[in-house]
Amino acid sequence: MWVRGVGGVLLIVLGAVWVAQGTGAVHGSMMSGNSQYAALGALVIVVGVALLGWAWRVRAGRSRGGR
Repeated sequence: MWVRGVGGVLLIVLGAVWVAQGTGAVHGSMMSGNSQYAALGALVIVVGVALLGWAWRVRAGRSRGGR
């Protein structure tokens, strides 16, 4: 369960960096200013949020006496 949570947080952070680079807010790499990386970063953020939601639902189910 905690692996999904940590993975979700890492994906959100990674996606945010990619969005920042893709939009040109962060400079210094080949990704800077390339909108494809901004779109990919947004997708990675969505996957990270989904992992966090999954971890939260599993934890909530266990605290209520579920599996």
